[in-house]
Amino acid sequence: MALTNEYIQQRLIAKFGEQVSNFAEPYGMLTFEVPKELNLKVLQFLYDDEELKFRFMTDLQAVHYPDNAGRELAVVYHMHNLVDNVRIRFKVFTSIAQPDVFSATALFSAANWMERETYDFFGVNFVGHPNLKRILNVDEMDYFPMRKEFPLEDQTRIDKDDEMFGRG
Repeated sequence: MALTNEYIQQRLIAKFGEQVSNFAEPYGMLTFEVPKELNLKVLQFLYDDEELKFRFMTDLQAVHYPDNAGRELAVVYHMHNLVDNVRIRFKVFTSIAQPDVFSATALFSAANWMERETYDFFGVNFVGHPNLKRILNVDEMDYFPMRKEFPLEDQTRIDKDDEMFGRG
């Protein structure tokens, strides 16, 4: 039996009920949302289930949605079933005021550096991470550069010639 998005969705709903939500299939990849308190349980289920077999974490990153009050940061997990060559994506949302998400390093060794990078650029605090510190930026940096908190350019600058930037 081929592993389909519909079957994966049914298995997730059977296990977690309405806690798993917002199913979509952009470009054919099953995508869904999970409460941040369940991220490890969902990862463990996807790994342990003998029919799903999502045992490879392809990527882990964050996205900043500044206009989404109380859900400003999304941690996005990309999982891959290497046997059936199926990929899925799921998201957990957290507040920027308390950006705590449980660390997946106990389940996936690859999550170690991915979580450090996500912390470094977005400020997500991965609870239980063995060495959560900056990995690419300097330790003295007191902000998280990938958050959309700063204007792209200073509109009051007079030393710029718009024609040089294709805007003239």
